[in-house]
Amino acid sequence: MVAEERVCPCGGGPYAGCCEPFHAGAAEAHTAETLMRSRYSAFALGLDDYLWRTWHPRTRPEHVALDDTVWTHLEIVDVVDGTERDQAGIVEFVAHYRNGRRDGQMRERSRFERRGRRWMYVDGEQRP
Repeated sequence: MVAEERVCPCGGGPYAGCCEPFHAGAAEAHTAETLMRSRYSAFALGLDDYLWRTWHPRTRPEHVALDDTVWTHLEIVDVVDGTERDQAGIVEFVAHYRNGRRDGQMRERSRFERRGRRWMYVDGEQRP
């Protein structure tokens, strides 16, 4: 019997071949969108240390505190730059969630910058 592969929360396929290498420190995200997807998955999996490490030091909080929100689905709305050749990029997304009995969504236009050779989350503007 073959073990069932765990699906990545970001929707990119099996977790082992998607966001897990980033979370484990075995690889670095090569685009702003890849970093954004891995950060969404980190929220879904409760990996606050990964969120802190991938937050730009200029804007990151002292601590990342996660709550009991259950992140259920991710949609990428827009991507501006953020390729392997860029120094900055923007990713707009809609993250669907369940908090208690309430379903909802959060839409954000996030900014990313390279720091050295690593993509980092800078900040985001939430949208209606």
